[in-house]
Amino acid sequence: MSQDRLSEFIKAQATELGVPGAAVGVLLDGQEISASHGVTSLDNPLPVDEKTLFPLASVSKTFTATALMRLVAEGKVDLTAPVRRYVPELKLADEQAAAQITVLNLLNHTAGLDWNLIDDGEGDRSLAGLVAKLPQLPLIAPPGARASYSQAGYNLAGRVVEKVTGLPFEQAMTSLVLEPVGLSDTVYGLAEVMVRKFAVGYNRGEGGELRAARPWGAFREGARADNPGGGLASSVSDLLRWARFQLGDGDGVLPAAQLHRMREQTVELRASTLGDGFGICWFLHDLDGLHGIGHGGSGNGQFAELLIVPERNFAVVSLANVGPDGYPFNQSVVRWALEHYLDVVEKTPEPLPYDERKAQQVAGRYEIDAMNLDIATDGTRLTLAVGIKPEIREASNEEMPPDYPAAAIGFLPGEGDEYILTEGGLKGQRGYFSRDANGAVIGVDLAGRLFKQVTRTS
Repeated sequence: MSQDRLSEFIKAQATELGVPGAAVGVLLDGQEISASHGVTSLDNPLPVDEKTLFPLASVSKTFTATALMRLVAEGKVDLTAPVRRYVPELKLADEQAAAQITVLNLLNHTAGLDWNLIDDGEGDRSLAGLVAKLPQLPLIAPPGARASYSQAGYNLAGRVVEKVTGLPFEQAMTSLVLEPVGLSDTVYGLAEVMVRKFAVGYNRGEGGELRAARPWGAFREGARADNPGGGLASSVSDLLRWARFQLGDGDGVLPAAQLHRMREQTVELRASTLGDGFGICWFLHDLDGLHGIGHGGSGNGQFAELLIVPERNFAVVSLANVGPDGYPFNQSVVRWALEHYLDVVEKTPEPLPYDERKAQQVAGRYEIDAMNLDIATDGTRLTLAVGIKPEIREASNEEMPPDYPAAAIGFLPGEGDEYILTEGGLKGQRGYFSRDANGAVIGVDLAGRLFKQVTRTS
């Protein structure tokens, strides 16, 4: 493996995309190389290296799921059991759903829970407090009916960990996973981050200027209820160690059979850039015949990506501290690493020419709890814009990530109402539109989440 070639690629990509700081690591057949570019902060610059901490955002879910699998191996949790066996106080908007949701439904995003409850910085921000607020969370499908990515589901899984162990979630994670795997720089909370070298996140304004992202993580400090789904910070060095653990035999932490069970498909994903299906937490990828498992994370001006290919003993980690360009940077690193180390070339599907009839059918506003998604047509092209709801942005006393402005999308060949974004910060993302029994469009999937239609503009 050539470190020079990796360094050259990262420098060129980071320069082209305006990434202030990035760290990348590759593991192949037991050998590790890492390469970094830029600085931790534009105002207080230190060189980024393999020990620099970045927020992992949703890559944190892989740690929460692994901890739960250890509890399964120890006979303390049953994946098929209702969540209420462990969290008896659970109430949801629908009583039948609350009674039926299983632990596995949480871990493979089939619980039917909307994305998340918005943390307003007030009230009880613990996991117990989150559970008390869950009746406010919309349900988008019956338990087990379909996959839809849910932060709330993973936060509820974190409450299962607390109840079963009798420990605060972060303390339980340290003893179940972080300490035994030797991840000394994988931590929750700013108190642990600030005593290590860490990367400041940045968001690019309309004029191209970079502004330091506040809050530093994906959620305001003190939002412990979001730690299971997105609260970890880590380094390339620790993430490569995490990949080694996932490729191994469980290292005495849990049996290899339970660890490797997480890679087996539990539900299919349709037309998603995130993967072809979910295992237990992991997104599953068919990489030109190779079986890949991975997870990404997007925080406030911070992006993380981890991909593992078990049969080739391979992993790639990419961390970048700018939004929205950190996402395409990380994707380009993963594609480059797959091509140069495994001879796997990812092919981007070509969209069909603009179709006015189909464009009119899908144009409208769609939403989840925190975001609006707008599909529009001007008669020559179809666009997708997605962003935080204005009322949420206005009510916040903290800066939030910028919205994704309208970007062109095109339908893909076939009869499945599948589409691909062809420009902008989400370029390459795929999804599909859902229809009711009469053929009317009622929702759109983006990034594994179902946005329900609220108004039609055609």
